[in-house]
Amino acid sequence: MAQQHLRRLSTPRAAALAGVLFALLCGTALVLIRTALPEGAEPGSQWLVTGSTNLQVAATIMPFAGISFLWFMGVMRDGLGRYEDKFFSTVFVGSGILFLAMLFVAAGVGAGLEHSGGAMDPSVATFGQFVLLTISKTYALRMAAVFMISLATIWLKTGLMPHWLVITSYVLAVGLLVAGDVSMWLTLAFPAWVLVVSVLVLIRAGVIDLPGESVHQT
Repeated sequence: MAQQHLRRLSTPRAAALAGVLFALLCGTALVLIRTALPEGAEPGSQWLVTGSTNLQVAATIMPFAGISFLWFMGVMRDGLGRYEDKFFSTVFVGSGILFLAMLFVAAGVGAGLEHSGGAMDPSVATFGQFVLLTISKTYALRMAAVFMISLATIWLKTGLMPHWLVITSYVLAVGLLVAGDVSMWLTLAFPAWVLVVSVLVLIRAGVIDLPGESVHQT
């Protein structure tokens, strides 16, 4: 009984802390990538002008963000327990892994070009830039939207999270599906969403207190 009680107490906190860590690390890596490739300049020219190590640093940070995200996914799924829906759980896990794999590829492409000096060739730099941005905006961001939709659907069916969070997740996910190619800054919406979810879980677990406010699910 003691072990079971400890598991019930620590699991939400572990998921939330992993989510907070992912949001901070992934957000930092995405900002580094975007500042290394600012919008509005001639395609491929950004690599040559900056001469920075932003993309290498982002590639170094990204694996740790990935570890945190896998932990977040695993513990969130474990928290569903007997309420787990196999269909939506499969979509939830699959989209999360695809999202993470694509971020790894995008960060690796940028770091590889920056480290190898391949970006000194304008045609190679342009190719690398479009590959990086296409993977991160067109594919990874939409997998993140599918992840949000599947998890929000599970919450809607089980009542494990507040209704406002479910609706917000749906609206944000649809926005990312439709407008994902507009700007790479939109990729920050996903770690921000994970951060909100994680903070809410910490509040519900009693780690963060909100005086005069109750967040228990009705």
